[in-house]
Amino acid sequence: ATQRPEITRLKDTDGDGAADVFQTHADGWGVSGDYHEYAFGSKLDANGDMLITLCLTGSFSSKVPFRGWAMKVTSDGQTIPYSSGVRSPGGMGTDSTGNVFYTDNQGPWNGTCGLKVLREGKFMGHPGGWDWYEDAPNMGKRPQEPESGSRILTEAANIPELVPTVVMFPYNKMGKSASGIVCDQSGGKFGPFENQLFVSDQSQSTVMRVDLEEVDGVWQGVCFPFRRGFASGNVGMEMAPNGSMFVGGTNRGWGSTGPRPFAVERLDWTGKIPFEIKHMKSTTDGFDLEFTQPVDAATATDLAGYEIETYTYEYRSQYGSPEVDPTKPTITSATVSEDEMHVRLVIDGLQLGHVHELHSNGVRNQDGNPLLHPQAYYTLNKINEAN
Repeated sequence: ATQRPEITRLKDTDGDGAADVFQTHADGWGVSGDYHEYAFGSKLDANGDMLITLCLTGSFSSKVPFRGWAMKVTSDGQTIPYSSGVRSPGGMGTDSTGNVFYTDNQGPWNGTCGLKVLREGKFMGHPGGWDWYEDAPNMGKRPQEPESGSRILTEAANIPELVPTVVMFPYNKMGKSASGIVCDQSGGKFGPFENQLFVSDQSQSTVMRVDLEEVDGVWQGVCFPFRRGFASGNVGMEMAPNGSMFVGGTNRGWGSTGPRPFAVERLDWTGKIPFEIKHMKSTTDGFDLEFTQPVDAATATDLAGYEIETYTYEYRSQYGSPEVDPTKPTITSATVSEDEMHVRLVIDGLQLGHVHELHSNGVRNQDGNPLLHPQAYYTLNKINEAN
């Protein structure tokens, strides 16, 4: 169990189903008692190791050792610095192949909330914990200082250690406090989104859906609305073997749309496949949309049925950022695949480092029904020259 000051091992020595021995497994970082010094842990990997993310003291700087870092905790309890640059994590999780992701929240050096991939020896974007490089010889020298007011892809081109945000969650549009992460590996028991990630939001009491891809070693992807109306502020999530999603929430310290002070709720699939954009993948000149049901070709090829805009966020030391650098790309063609499950959009004006906000309000399935969620938000970090 991960808590602020340590990783705790729980044991049931008498077999009654309740833990009666609590042992410190690892505590190789600092804690001052500041309200914001959260800690989140991944599950154990095949070696019995795990990763943890440690929120900055006050979420701005590091007053105690390794706040603002990700740390590796080995099976024998060693704590090893893993990545710097963490600000205010809200949860951790792995994809279907074991890559570890965490959510970081809007604030200094985070223009909006985002999903980030942890890489050993890398810098996740917030320099407030850099004092601890002196105690992390395995990490090498501290990176070059980022320029406040720049853009994260611009700085990543100059700072080799900097890992761009994988998916930016547009503020207000997709929540305000990204938190827990879970991967659907239920084998179809939860619906048509196997191997995709689901990310909760504490403030707006929602669960988002995230579809990722790796292009030439660079992670990027799209987020969609999924479910809202939960009873409290969603934080932790877990998928049960039967395909149920459990969502735990609290509004302690921060308010939430869900009015209850705490809740644990179960989300089950009804068995009915909704009409949704299942995948949105980048191509050399636009995006390929794959749907959960065959589309009506007449509406899916009508360019008037789509709207697209792009924007990004300042990468700066001030708290958060408005949407900046807006553009209006042009969709020049929409082509339906032979099986009517895909639409390829050719777009003039793709923007690296931008969120591509797509609304497909005009698209219908073959029964004439619109998309349950017509909006999609794709963060483009790399042009996919292979597709």
